[in-house]
Amino acid sequence: MKKILFMVSSMNIGGVEKSLLSLLSVIPKEKYEITLLLLEKKGGFLRHVPEWITVEEAAWFKKVKPIIIQPPQKTISDYIKNKEFLKVPTFITSYILSKKLKDRYMYYNQVFKDIPNDLNAYDVAIAYQGPTDIIDFYIANKVTAKKKVSWVHFDVSKHQINQKLYQKMHKRFDKVFTVSEEAKKRLIEKIPNDETKTEIFLNVISSDLVNKMALEPVEFDHNFKGKKIVTVGRLSKEKGQDMAIKVLSKLLKNGCNVRWYCIGDGKDREEYEQLIEQFGLKDDFILLGSKENPYPYIANADIYVQTSRHEGFCLTLAEARCLRKPIVTTNFTGAYEQLTNGHDGLIVNFDEKDLYENIGKLIENPEKCEGLANNLTKINVDTTTEVKKLLNYIG
Repeated sequence: MKKILFMVSSMNIGGVEKSLLSLLSVIPKEKYEITLLLLEKKGGFLRHVPEWITVEEAAWFKKVKPIIIQPPQKTISDYIKNKEFLKVPTFITSYILSKKLKDRYMYYNQVFKDIPNDLNAYDVAIAYQGPTDIIDFYIANKVTAKKKVSWVHFDVSKHQINQKLYQKMHKRFDKVFTVSEEAKKRLIEKIPNDETKTEIFLNVISSDLVNKMALEPVEFDHNFKGKKIVTVGRLSKEKGQDMAIKVLSKLLKNGCNVRWYCIGDGKDREEYEQLIEQFGLKDDFILLGSKENPYPYIANADIYVQTSRHEGFCLTLAEARCLRKPIVTTNFTGAYEQLTNGHDGLIVNFDEKDLYENIGKLIENPEKCEGLANNLTKINVDTTTEVKKLLNYIG
């Protein structure tokens, strides 16, 4: 049996984790021995990992995590407190040089110096949550594998990645997968040497599974008779819910009978709650929190709206397409690869006025909504056959 290692930070409820679960569900278990290595063994999706997969936690991460996230002064103080005096000058030197040269590779070399290598040998080792410095560095430098893969899920032009770090790490990878054509272009612009080994691998989506899960009964404001808008994504600035709150305020002032429901949680929840209060939208902009199964909510929505500032592919948009919902989305990376503007969805600028006007058009024009949804019925969204790319590469 071929041995494969996948590595992600955790199994929190999110797009990357969901795409991994979908991928694992279509890999034949009788042919592959899979280990899933997590920086932290936690998350709402953890219980959905197939039983035949070995799930491990990176014990070393507890040592590395504070060094990565805390100020360097605190790390130096900790070394002194623990009487690890010899680590102080090398840490200071690597930190200063990495800042001066804008090259975090030497810094990570120092941070990982005492982290042991993985004693296993794999046929393929996959840093699945790219670009993530710690995961990519560990797979590149601490894992033995015949082939190594970095899986880029984001638009690197919108993420503050250290260019020199990734140029050096990616030399140690045999293959780089990106989740959309545009994400591939952005990656090659940043790291030109990746061009010959980069391939598009669409997120695995089972249309049958999405539609089956959408049948699960949920309590979803059944007494409300107006239009329901649903958005799915973690509560953070890159997902753009701050603009959604402002747009809803305008829609209500314009006389629209509408409520907006957000599925997801995240670091900006408190800020968004304050913004909702500020605009007087407590009963109209509703934060539903994380849901392991968001599909019944999307299925029972009148309009699905994606307000992201940036994405790599946007799995939730694809899932809304599976459920044949009228869609309005901002023009992030990959949006035009999923939708034809005006035919099976509306693609708008990341602009409050543009979003407001296009949502308003759909609310006022049921025939337009019906037309967009009908056009989606003619499109195959299922991408389960993508798994063949990985299996062919594993060999």
